[in-house]
Amino acid sequence: MTEPQGPRRPLKSRDTGWARALAALLVRWRVRPNIISLLSVLFAAVAGTALWLAPELGSRAAIGLLVVAAAGIQLRLVCNLLDGLVAIEGGMKSKSGELWNDLPDRFADGFVLLGAGYSLGSGWYGAELGWLATALAILTAYVRVLGGAAGAAQQFVGPMAKPHRMAAVTVACLLAAGERALAQPPRAMPLALALVIVGCAITVARRTRRIAAELEAR
Repeated sequence: MTEPQGPRRPLKSRDTGWARALAALLVRWRVRPNIISLLSVLFAAVAGTALWLAPELGSRAAIGLLVVAAAGIQLRLVCNLLDGLVAIEGGMKSKSGELWNDLPDRFADGFVLLGAGYSLGSGWYGAELGWLATALAILTAYVRVLGGAAGAAQQFVGPMAKPHRMAAVTVACLLAAGERALAQPPRAMPLALALVIVGCAITVARRTRRIAAELEAR
């Protein structure tokens, strides 16, 4: 996401040597931040497709797809980190940065969380969990951006902000691979989706309360 000039999500990984070195390389190659943003959606789509296909295949193939999904989710987050570094620190931000700051992330969230839901097959109310998690994830971002549009500081607090959601599903993918290897019923993914749903509901409430308090204090 091409970061605007406004507040940015606080990320410790932004100051790591590998991230800055890779961002500098992308700047040298003149890779536009918006392209990196689109790549994040592509990686998320790969992850979601792998999750969706996993229950239809044998154990060995499913395990491989679950590992691919975990890798795709993490590559999505790497893109989210690098596009901001390239845009701001690399001096390549664009006039459409506000648009690219959030829109690709909403598609990426949907691909991953819906894929996670459909990875449960016909049981566990997987589709319902996936759709509810997706809706609440989008709502957390909507409240944040709405606060900014109203003149308040954008709130990035959790407990289930984007990095936390993706961490939960990544861990669930790896645990689900272990479950398939041991011929165990799926428990990790429905638990992860339940945590995302509850955590996002709390996140929406916390962000709304903080934004409302800031606006009322003016």
